[in-house]
Amino acid sequence: MTENKVKIGSVENTEIEGVIDLNDSALYFNRELSLLEFNDRVLAQAKNENLPLLERLNYLCISCSNLDEFYEVRVASVIQLASLDPLATMCDGLNAQEQLDAIAPKAHELVSEQYRVLNELLIPQLAEQNIRFIRRHDWTDRQQQWLKTFFQEELLPILTPVGLDSAHPFPRILNKSLNFIISLTGKDAFGRNSGRAILQAPRALPRIVQLPSDETESGEYDFVFLSSIIHAFVDQLFNGMSVKCCHQFRVTRNSDLFVDDDAIDDLLNAVEGELAMRNYGDEVRLEIDANCSEGTVQFLAERFGITQGQVFLVDGPVNLNRVQEISSLVDRPDLKFAPYQPSTPAALSRNKNFFDAIKKQDILLHHPYESFVPVIEFVRQAAADPNVLAIKQTLYRTSADSPIVNALLKAARAGKEVTVVIELRARFDEKANITLAAKLQDAAVHVVYGVVGYKTHAKMCLVIRKEGKKFRDYVHLGTGNYHPNTARFYTDYGLFTSNNELGEDVRKIFWQLTSLGKVIKLNKLLQSPFTLHKGLLDKIEREIDLAKKGRPAKIIFKVNSVVEEKIMQALYRASQADVEVKLIVRGICSLRPGIKGVSDNIEVRSIIGRFLEHTRVYMFTNDGHPEVYAASADIMNRNMFRRVEACFPIENKALKARVLADLDLYLKDNAGSWIMQSDGSYVQSVPEGEACQAQVALMEQFSAK
Repeated sequence: MTENKVKIGSVENTEIEGVIDLNDSALYFNRELSLLEFNDRVLAQAKNENLPLLERLNYLCISCSNLDEFYEVRVASVIQLASLDPLATMCDGLNAQEQLDAIAPKAHELVSEQYRVLNELLIPQLAEQNIRFIRRHDWTDRQQQWLKTFFQEELLPILTPVGLDSAHPFPRILNKSLNFIISLTGKDAFGRNSGRAILQAPRALPRIVQLPSDETESGEYDFVFLSSIIHAFVDQLFNGMSVKCCHQFRVTRNSDLFVDDDAIDDLLNAVEGELAMRNYGDEVRLEIDANCSEGTVQFLAERFGITQGQVFLVDGPVNLNRVQEISSLVDRPDLKFAPYQPSTPAALSRNKNFFDAIKKQDILLHHPYESFVPVIEFVRQAAADPNVLAIKQTLYRTSADSPIVNALLKAARAGKEVTVVIELRARFDEKANITLAAKLQDAAVHVVYGVVGYKTHAKMCLVIRKEGKKFRDYVHLGTGNYHPNTARFYTDYGLFTSNNELGEDVRKIFWQLTSLGKVIKLNKLLQSPFTLHKGLLDKIEREIDLAKKGRPAKIIFKVNSVVEEKIMQALYRASQADVEVKLIVRGICSLRPGIKGVSDNIEVRSIIGRFLEHTRVYMFTNDGHPEVYAASADIMNRNMFRRVEACFPIENKALKARVLADLDLYLKDNAGSWIMQSDGSYVQSVPEGEACQAQVALMEQFSAK
């Protein structure tokens, strides 16, 4: 066999007899590094001078909370893999330790940039707008006196320092809590001189304190960090002793719940048991004041079993994401996005009876450009309609006081058959979902926790209505959660339909979730974990066959993540067959575009804007008869094989044309888009001529007049 070397990025790939091995690890980018790249793009919004100042501060905080979750979940899982199976590799070829070694410098670079943006850009620019963070050395006498009183009256009674000695071992530190390590000299009342103490700030305390202008002669928007107040007056906690130094620190822990699907009898009890331990999982990151001595940093790192790569020395508050509180404290509309009023489709706004409107035609909602209120009203009308006999709904995440839940409760109390499938393991919403389940059960709602081993991630609501002598199914299918709050800033599609075949499909999926039985054949829906993966692969292969026959062939996917290996390989084969492949991927993408002979015909772009891109759309040209699907699933192993997902067709010609036009708009975006390079990095688009920003154009198109 003859061998030729083909360079892929900075890695050489072996091509044997002209055929490139699509299993070659050089063709794939590490998913963890890709997620850090996404966070870079979010942080770039904080540096964008064209955005309102307080919104830029919000983007900074979002990048920090994203990084928290990255360490709590992703890094934690890689650390676990390193101990359980150190030689295991992903499609990119990196084992767990190699991934950790690659993550550390990138994460440190990101954190350094976050604090540079805060200290050198945002704080000075906020000060120019008379929004000030007053540091300790700049406090006036009146501010100092007020803060001292505030400390003595509001903080001192609830603070509990722990001196470290044989009778007082190092305390258990809560996940992501604000803590202080204090160095002391002198002896206490019992003659002890341990030299160190730990102080944990109660979570109920505000992390930012607004100075009252009338009492301190401060400006209207002058603020002080809680950490600064504690630093300034911490000596009052140690009577007769001297505080040498006091430094804030924060520990991030593994927060991913582990529930052994093979060893549980009651999923609810198992999840509740794991939740109790979330605050005390294994340590995965230590953030500490950059002014802390090397000896103290080493002491904490050893105490937590943290490696050097997991220690972050920071120039500012360790809980930087809590700075987001400023946005709600400052009443400056000129420094925020202008309020946006979404519209309601004419078919619903002019017809008071939603069932009549949906019976006439399918109705598509595009949130947040179009209001989420019709989804709530759909369930409300179902609850109040005497002809509605049953309602079935999935709930993955919803708001604490959800109007949809209230409507379901009303329906159950009215004697309707109400079934709700609640996913208890929706990450970080587990506790809320347990409370929700109990609330629904108290009202005689049939509550099911899905299928053990498979998260129920599909977004479905089925209303069964008696019309004359027949039953008719009314369905809502969506790409996003039934959460009124996130629907205001997550982009998602929702489809109302009374199509008989789709209604039958949704009923069958609910049967699968609530009962036992074999896989049921569906009419139109593609469903994970049974038919979605194969269905997408078959449709990609169809485009490949069309291209080989000289027919126009094109694929457009708009998703949040692309990491599933078989689909990535299929897209590579499509590119090699001259199929035009356009991927609009908000976050993680392990596929590398622009590699000669492999992905020349693939473009990957990410849209970052005012709203979080969340729609999942799959489009295939199908020889001039385009097929468009919307879904709850991304191109990830978990979505394809370990979750219950629903992928539904948009068949109405007008609605399909709308979605195609939306996709075209995203592909034309040259002001809010980032183009992925073959090395995994992204380059921000720069308008040449007229600027096009998809989110802005959609806001203008749908804004309520």
